[in-house]
Amino acid sequence: MSRRVVITGIGTINPLAHDVETTWKKLLAGESGIKKTEGLNLEGIRCLISGQIRDFNPQDYYIDTKIQNKMDEFQLISFAAMVEAAKTAKIPMNHPEEHSIIFPPFEGMPKAVKDPFRMGVMLGIGVGGMKTFQHYDEIRMEKGARRVSAFLIPRMISNLAGSWIAQSVNAMGVNTCYVTACASATNALGEAFFAIKNNRADIIISGGFESAAVEMGFAGFSNMHALSTRNDEPEKASRPFDKDRDGFVMGEGGALLVLEELEHAKARGANIIAEFIGYGLTADAYHITAPDPSGDGAVQAIKDAINIANLKPTDIDYINAHGTSTKANDQMEIEAIKRVFNDYAYKLCISSTKSMTGHLLGGAGGVEALVIAKSVLENKIPPTINLDNPDEGMDLDLVPYKMREREVNYAMSNSFGFGGHNAVIIFKKYTA
Repeated sequence: MSRRVVITGIGTINPLAHDVETTWKKLLAGESGIKKTEGLNLEGIRCLISGQIRDFNPQDYYIDTKIQNKMDEFQLISFAAMVEAAKTAKIPMNHPEEHSIIFPPFEGMPKAVKDPFRMGVMLGIGVGGMKTFQHYDEIRMEKGARRVSAFLIPRMISNLAGSWIAQSVNAMGVNTCYVTACASATNALGEAFFAIKNNRADIIISGGFESAAVEMGFAGFSNMHALSTRNDEPEKASRPFDKDRDGFVMGEGGALLVLEELEHAKARGANIIAEFIGYGLTADAYHITAPDPSGDGAVQAIKDAINIANLKPTDIDYINAHGTSTKANDQMEIEAIKRVFNDYAYKLCISSTKSMTGHLLGGAGGVEALVIAKSVLENKIPPTINLDNPDEGMDLDLVPYKMREREVNYAMSNSFGFGGHNAVIIFKKYTA
C-alpha cells in the first residue's frame, strides 16, 4: 500500500512575523516586510534595504543564555520556529542539553513516536553561519586567533540547526542537511516526502532557514549587482515580474513543516493541514549563478512533480513562483510555466510572495511551502505586490496587489537556486 504523506505542523520566523497566522494575514493583506537595514555598517555597499528578522527574543522560545551562546542566528530562529511547529503537531519538546527538562507548553504531552528512530530531521540551509564567521574573523584580526570561540564551528556549520532540533525532540532517525542555494528548503522537503513514502520514517521535521543579512553577505550579493538599490522605497523594492525591477531583496528566516505518514498521524489524533503529493528536482548544468534561459531544467522538474503526484497539468490551481524580482529568473520561470501548461497557463493563479518577504535564500522554500499549505487549506491566494508594469511576456494571471479567493485543490511551489538547482513540490487539499 502506498504511504501517504501529510503536514501536521508548521512554524515560522520571517520578516513579516514570528508565527504562521500573523504571517498569513499579512501576506493576504499585501504587507511588505522590507525596510531599511538596521544595525549593520553598509558603507560602500549599494543596497541598504532588507527583510530582517526584528524584535526576536530567544528567551520567548525557552532558549536560555547558555544555549544561545552556542548558536548562530540561523540556528536560533530554526529552533524557535520548531516550538510553534511542535505545538501544532503535538510533538513534545525538551531542553536540548538538559533532556529531563520539558518545555512548559509540552508537559504531559505523549511521545509522537514509539520508536525514536522513526522520527527524523531534514533541513535546507543555503549559507549557514555567516554572521558567526564574520564576527569571529573580526575578533581574530583585532585580538588574535586564541580569542576565537571554541563554538565557532558548531555555530557556523549548516547541519547544526537540525542537530539542535533533533536533540530537543529525541529524533534519532534520518537527519540530513541540504545545501542547494535557494532551492535548499524545497529540496529538503521533497527528500523528506520521499523518505516517508519509502518507509524510512513516520515523522520528519523539514523546511529551511537562513540568516545571512550581514555586511559580508550584502557585499557579495551587491557586488554581483544582484540586489535592488531602491533604497528610498524599501517596501516597493521587491518587484517580481515588473518592468522596473532592479534585483532581489535579501531576507532572513524560513519555516519548518512537520511531515507525517497519514495513518500514523490519524492514529495519534494529529491535526492534518494538507497532503504532500509531488516533488521534482533537476539540474540546469549551465552556469554557477545564472538560470538556463531555455528553462529546460525547470520544465522537467515541474513535469516530474506533476507526474509523481499522478496529476495532469490542468489539475494545478495555484503556483507560488520562485519569482525573485530578477530579470533572468522571472523570464525563465514564466516561459517554463507556459511550456508545461500551454493554454492552461493563462487560467492558473501565480504569485510571488517574495514581493513581501524578500528572498530568504535557503529558507525561501520553507515559507513558500507554508503559503501553499495555507492556500489549499483556506482557498486563498496571496498577491504579488509592486506589480505596476508587467514586463514583456509577463502576461499570465500574477495576482497583482490583492489576494484572491478561489478553490485551491492543488498548489505548487517552485524553487530555483544558484548552481542550477531546480526543485518543485505539490500539496493537495486533504481528504480522508
